[in-house]
Amino acid sequence: MAGRSWTVVVVPHGSAATRTLDISERTLRRIGWGLATAVLAGLLTFTVAAVRYSGSPVFAALMTPADRQLVDLRTRLAELRDTIVTIDKRDEQIRMLAGLPSADSEATTPASQLPLDVDRLIERANTLSASFATVSTTLSRNSERMSATPSIMPTTGWLSSEFSRARFHPILHLARPHEGIDLAAPYGTPVVAPAAGRVIGISHQTGYGLVLEIDHGNGIETKYAHLSRVVVQEGQHVTRGEPIAAVGNSGLSTGPHLHYEVHVSGKVVDPLTYVLPGAIPD
Repeated sequence: MAGRSWTVVVVPHGSAATRTLDISERTLRRIGWGLATAVLAGLLTFTVAAVRYSGSPVFAALMTPADRQLVDLRTRLAELRDTIVTIDKRDEQIRMLAGLPSADSEATTPASQLPLDVDRLIERANTLSASFATVSTTLSRNSERMSATPSIMPTTGWLSSEFSRARFHPILHLARPHEGIDLAAPYGTPVVAPAAGRVIGISHQTGYGLVLEIDHGNGIETKYAHLSRVVVQEGQHVTRGEPIAAVGNSGLSTGPHLHYEVHVSGKVVDPLTYVLPGAIPD
């Protein structure tokens, strides 16, 4: 039995002759498959373009609310990932400034290579939080230690006598240790605390005259002698640069000056080893 066929009659406008076309069933099927293939190709092209330009207003208008939420969530996760990578790098720099060892870090991994995994991002954020807490504690401890280190001269004037294990005493005419430094200054010149601390003693001592002593913690104490007056009270906490006394001429002294000592763990040390170079008077 012969296959079916269809006759198509084409009637043109005007006086042109009528035409007839015979189309077999096989030919018609081929035309149908061709049209179907073209439609599928078009749909695939549209899908690729939609994925590529999913952020465009046109595509957004075609998305469902659930689709928009998913796209927004993925965008926010990418931003969070990039932020964590940036903070990670800053954490390494701050740890170095604080003198802490480098922590296990993903900072060297490009942001685009980190997975958009909520659990991983939360885990990394918690790690950074713990690292910042350690850095904060360390910096606070370092700051307290620095504020309690006697790093400035307690008065203005000039250095008239340095620390020495054997110095000829100008009044007693004997060779004896000079357990501090002498700063010559006009009578009444203010004396300030070279570091934060607590006043632990105000007394009159033989040879030293009126004396003030401050405990700075960490085993460091300072002593100020030959004072004319003291403007703080025993037990009072003082800060660096705060006035504590005035230069005098009390005790065994040839003229107005401040005798200044630094004791570390009960032993006298040269105060100039603690004073910043720019603060040492000529």
